[in-house]
Amino acid sequence: MSKKYKAAAYLRLSYTDDRSAESDSISTQRKLIQDFLVLHPDIELVSEQIDDGYSGILFNRPAFQAMLSDIKNGTVNCVIVKDDCVIIERKHRKPQKMRVLWCPFCFLTQNRG
Repeated sequence: MSKKYKAAAYLRLSYTDDRSAESDSISTQRKLIQDFLVLHPDIELVSEQIDDGYSGILFNRPAFQAMLSDIKNGTVNCVIVKDDCVIIERKHRKPQKMRVLWCPFCFLTQNRG
């Protein structure tokens, strides 16, 4: 069976207390995405991008920019994130209206904080 989507998993947390280890939030986000992928065999994970310790206010995060590059060059045609706040901070609720992402994306939960 051919995979319909080639996905990037994008994980982000604004801050972390211990820079020497991955944050618990990033580990939790990864687990949610892995569980989602088990239920959706038509999605192939081709990239995992992590910005641990970066604010979502600006888009010049290293892994976010790498993900955008993968979208633009066709390596990725779908983005999977835990919730919309992973992509962009709460006050900017509609990333698709800001023309930041040019492909489908899956929000696994809804953050209404």
